[in-house]
Amino acid sequence: MSGLEALLLGVVQGLTEFLPVSSSGHLVILQALLGAEQEGMLFEIAVHAATLVSVLIVYRRRVAALVWGVLERRPEELGYAGKLALATLPAVAAVLVMGEFLEAQFEAPAVAGWGLLATGAILWTTRRTLPRAAAPEPSWSAAFWIGCAQAVAILPGVSRSGSTLAAALACGVAPLAAAEFSFLMGVIAISGAAVRALPEVGAVAPGGASALAVGGAAALVSGVVAILLFVRLLRSRAFHRFAYYTWLAGGAFLLWLALGHG
Repeated sequence: MSGLEALLLGVVQGLTEFLPVSSSGHLVILQALLGAEQEGMLFEIAVHAATLVSVLIVYRRRVAALVWGVLERRPEELGYAGKLALATLPAVAAVLVMGEFLEAQFEAPAVAGWGLLATGAILWTTRRTLPRAAAPEPSWSAAFWIGCAQAVAILPGVSRSGSTLAAALACGVAPLAAAEFSFLMGVIAISGAAVRALPEVGAVAPGGASALAVGGAAALVSGVVAILLFVRLLRSRAFHRFAYYTWLAGGAFLLWLALGHG
């Protein structure tokens, strides 16, 4: 993978991570369109780790307050942290049980196309759920179901932010509170994935380390921009409109593959 390709993939990752359009799906599709050498799960984790830093930058005050509250054993912060931990368990279980299967899906471009179509269907459900979503934070049962949505979103093309937000809205969580919970649980999930991938770092091909660095830096900067943009768009209460884009992108890519490309 060239530096320019890594830069482009990093920007795409950062911009799409926090919009409900699937960053993983865009990375797989863009790699197929460019004919770039597949970096597999390691490149995925590198750029996702960079967007994790984006979350920590934008939500630094909330994260600091949460950490400090847990250290002081305040009930409110302990409860919120517990819900984040509970929401992480389904994804952990999915990786432990089906890790090899899930990683293999990143090598099958058509999966990303079908995942984008599924993401559109998920986003479309928010037309009905969003108007009555008003809870200031998820309940324990809501945290579990949001976590299940995150586990499904490990598949390329299925948006993590879109799935978790749709699940939170379906459970009655207010939009901004749902976004905050989604981003913060993403910090835990991405951190775990990065630690799991550490043994693969030594297997990076010559020149691969520079591609990871370029892609990561691009993802970090564009990720901050995307979060700020997403919060602004969130107030418009129009999540379902992103479904048109994911349906169009997924359908066009599947057609491209059916015509013998890729």
